[in-house]
Amino acid sequence: MSETASSSASRRQVLARAGALGIGVAFAGSVSEIFAGTAAAQGLGRRGYGPLVPDPDGLLDLPEGFRYRVLSREGAPLRSGEGNVPSNPDGMGAFRGRHGRVHLVRNHENRHSAKRGVPTVEGLTYDPAAKGGCTALALDGRDNVLGERVAIAGTAVNCAGGPTPWNTWLTCEENEDKAGTNGYTKDHGFIFEVDPVDPRRTGAVPLTAMGRFQHEAIAVDPRSGIVYETEDAFDKPFGLFYRFLPEKPLGGTGSLRAGGALEAMRVPGLPDLSAVQETGASFGGVEWVPVPDPLAEETPIRLQDFGPRGITHAQKLEGCYWGDRAVYFVSSFARSAEGSAADHFGQVWKYEPHRRRLTLVVVFGPSTDIQLPGESPDNICLAPRGGLMVCEDGNGAQHVYGLTKRGEVYAMARGRQNIGTPDAPEWGEFAGVTFSPDCGTMYVNCYTPGTTFAVRGPFHH
Repeated sequence: MSETASSSASRRQVLARAGALGIGVAFAGSVSEIFAGTAAAQGLGRRGYGPLVPDPDGLLDLPEGFRYRVLSREGAPLRSGEGNVPSNPDGMGAFRGRHGRVHLVRNHENRHSAKRGVPTVEGLTYDPAAKGGCTALALDGRDNVLGERVAIAGTAVNCAGGPTPWNTWLTCEENEDKAGTNGYTKDHGFIFEVDPVDPRRTGAVPLTAMGRFQHEAIAVDPRSGIVYETEDAFDKPFGLFYRFLPEKPLGGTGSLRAGGALEAMRVPGLPDLSAVQETGASFGGVEWVPVPDPLAEETPIRLQDFGPRGITHAQKLEGCYWGDRAVYFVSSFARSAEGSAADHFGQVWKYEPHRRRLTLVVVFGPSTDIQLPGESPDNICLAPRGGLMVCEDGNGAQHVYGLTKRGEVYAMARGRQNIGTPDAPEWGEFAGVTFSPDCGTMYVNCYTPGTTFAVRGPFHH
């Protein structure tokens, strides 16, 4: 997710130069392949919702017919009285509640130097020296905020994660600092489970068997209970793609604490995914190799000895989601100058467990020589009419973009809230885009200054 300004400038470039009225994308592959066999595929969008209309209040530009509500602002008091709303809201999930309610779980990607950390709360804090964690919002059917509280505290750099089939949120630490580093009192680099309705049911317990590394996102196979995990490592040899085989698959809240086996993906003859440039390229006989030391006591997992045949790496593994009996995951960019085998501005891969087959579905650039109004799409989610919603994380104007089945890109939202704000960047990246269970509301975060929006409008049209 968000990195330093210097590293942000080198992140993947996907979207073409555009204004508010016309945006294009250049890539090879089939976006519809990503949604084949899913309910979303039956209604994949063909175009956007029209040009963005400047917001008279100067916060969020949307297409005509759409409106927003500010649900939460960094620094405001939490309704629980536990402190103030923390900085850097990032990945987010929306869960169905009783009587039409919606429960949002919101990550806070806070490093040790964050301006506003997640308040420590007894029974919900892992490491009091860490400033990351999650907050939870309870909304009624009209997106009125009924409650806002700490869901977990004392974790580090909570980036993305993903939902479980039993309606909890797995929040991921994109950090692998050990106790004694940056003032931390405990080791970091874990996944934690968060109950969106009653966080005290899950507490602040690291799921250590799922590995200690720079986690990004997860996806759960709803049939087998296997959890797939991406690693967003910044330095060579870059990250791995993992699967976790739980002792109690699909056992419900807390079952992942029972442990299991962590394995890393090996594609025979392919040490680096960036070397593949042709969409449709497919690799059978995918192997899963036990991780020698999941807790990385002495050596980061990606540097451990996986035998003479090695293991498969990829730069910037990020988004991960499940659909059509397959798990899809994203390599957001690759740079040969930084150690990758080849360059690209983004890949989407599909792994079919029942076939042990890996296929490159979409590849972005670099032969397209794309230039951007900003750069670096980040968080993604399925849109109500199909296609994707993509959060932009880069320099310049920041957008939420839609990507249709035909590969057309359109602007869904543009942030304006930092314009003229002293001591703040002109634009703040978007993160955590997700939809309510009835698909009537889009929720999205602005990273700086931290703001959570609810956007309503004719999504189904």
